[in-house]
Amino acid sequence: MTPLAPGQSTSEHYAMSDMTLDLAGSGMLAVTKDALAALRNALMRDTGHAAAGYFQEAGYAGGGALFEAFRAWLQNRGAASPESLSLGDFQRMAAEFFEEAGWGSLTVGSLHDTVATLDSPNWGEAVDGGMEQPCCHLSAGMFADFFGRVADAPLAVMEVECRSTGAERCRFLLGSTEVLQVVYEGMSQGQGYEDAVAAAA
Repeated sequence: MTPLAPGQSTSEHYAMSDMTLDLAGSGMLAVTKDALAALRNALMRDTGHAAAGYFQEAGYAGGGALFEAFRAWLQNRGAASPESLSLGDFQRMAAEFFEEAGWGSLTVGSLHDTVATLDSPNWGEAVDGGMEQPCCHLSAGMFADFFGRVADAPLAVMEVECRSTGAERCRFLLGSTEVLQVVYEGMSQGQGYEDAVAAAA
């Protein structure tokens, strides 16, 4: 083990210019997963199902600042603006951005050429089981605003698989409000989400 020089600390310090993601400069701050889980549990306890709407609203409200943080992150890497990226490059870079921001890994795909999918085996908002319904509501609102900024029309987002319910991954569906309304109605009538998406195609 290398001895420490006088005045040297075991912790490492980085200049803000060395960081690729500037939280304070982007209107963001780091919050622990435990704090987010405790807030969700308290809201669910005190407000019931209304908690989902509160979290979605908060996520959507923060989407603008998050998108601008993504823009700055791209600029620091010498990449094009979000609006100038190809679809494939945008998906790849957005996934890398969310992972670097601590949210978890993301894989972007599609289902029946009708909705986009966002899959994550380690999404930060989820907890390890114990919930009856998907509960990454903050992320759903956040995704709706973030990805909607480069879409031709406003997007709706629905989480259909969640690690919080014991699933192996979190899966979000992104699509038009009309399509996801049809999907929601189909699921309310007992259809699996894949069948409901196929019916909405």
